[in-house]
Amino acid sequence: MYGAQLIEALRRLAELRSAGQPGAAVPTQFFGAGGERMRAAGCEIVVDAKDLAVVGITEVLSRLPKILGLYRRLIRAADEKRPALAVVIDAPAFNWRVARQMRRRGIPVVYYVCPQFWAWRQGRVKLLRKYVDKALVIFPFEEKFYRDRGVDATFVGHPLADLPAPAVTRDAYAVENRLDAAKTWITLMPGSRRKEVRMNLPTMLGAAGRLGGDYEFLLPVARTLDSAFLAALIAGATETRRAASLRGIHLVPEALPALYHSRAGIVASGTATVEAAIMGTPFVMVYRVSALTYALGKPRVKVPFYAMVNLIAEEEVVPELVQHKFTVENIVTEMNKIIPDGEPRRRMIEQLAAVKARLKLGNGGAHPSEMAAEIILKEVKGQ
Repeated sequence: MYGAQLIEALRRLAELRSAGQPGAAVPTQFFGAGGERMRAAGCEIVVDAKDLAVVGITEVLSRLPKILGLYRRLIRAADEKRPALAVVIDAPAFNWRVARQMRRRGIPVVYYVCPQFWAWRQGRVKLLRKYVDKALVIFPFEEKFYRDRGVDATFVGHPLADLPAPAVTRDAYAVENRLDAAKTWITLMPGSRRKEVRMNLPTMLGAAGRLGGDYEFLLPVARTLDSAFLAALIAGATETRRAASLRGIHLVPEALPALYHSRAGIVASGTATVEAAIMGTPFVMVYRVSALTYALGKPRVKVPFYAMVNLIAEEEVVPELVQHKFTVENIVTEMNKIIPDGEPRRRMIEQLAAVKARLKLGNGGAHPSEMAAEIILKEVKGQ
């Protein structure tokens, strides 16, 4: 999504610059690693982002040969096309290597949605200093962190911060997705990659079963997944393949309307937690990785919270149920605090609104992708 937004912003600015300055050097062609949204925005997809969607240390190792092949394919494409500038987005394990190869070829590099080196492996900031010309960060505390360590970083605002409330009404959404509008809705967001969904969804479903039939449970299908995969997991979790096993769990096409119209959510750590905050939906954050990945990674974590919402607020806004704390019983306990009206729910809604406001700071009223595009075009012009 971030890549598609950026390409669209770059195209708009390029058209304006070209109209005002005939012959001005502006980017008009894009290629790289991405998904369907970037393809629709006009990017030639050399590497499909789905093939890079791996989570966890041990999981990456098992896919390493394929990932290396995709990496080499992208570098070959860069050698053939000789881009004026490279923009790498998120995915640090893959992208810092791409950035290194671009620097060796004399191609300037902008990093948009910078790696979360402040969370762990802080020593890797040296990679940004060495291979990246400009870092564009999307969380307010990141600019100081990177600047203090010698990286030319600018906070441009979070790309999701200006998302409007979905236009569809609750009743219309209920009809579209065959939901019972008279019931309370809860959104389940187990992640966007198969491995993490397998790790997270069964316990979420256990909690849904424990919460009971007074609720409808909405499970948005991420673009990197498919309905059949999720339906199979749901059926397996209920230990039956009968269609009745899907009762009460509804696969829906989009996350934002589901979150906006839900009373609360059970949300896996990641971008979805930011989306829930922006929609103003109280939620419980959950996450689980393999035991080995957790054992290897936990000693390296350098921040007091896992949830991005809590990091931005600098306090615990949403409960964090990670690894051994991620149980059916703990989810139900925390959900029963925020579903009914009362002080815990009211306080969380207020704190989520404050987090949303912080994410907008620094963009001067412009959309973050527009601000990022302006900076990128200056980098191109400087060549």
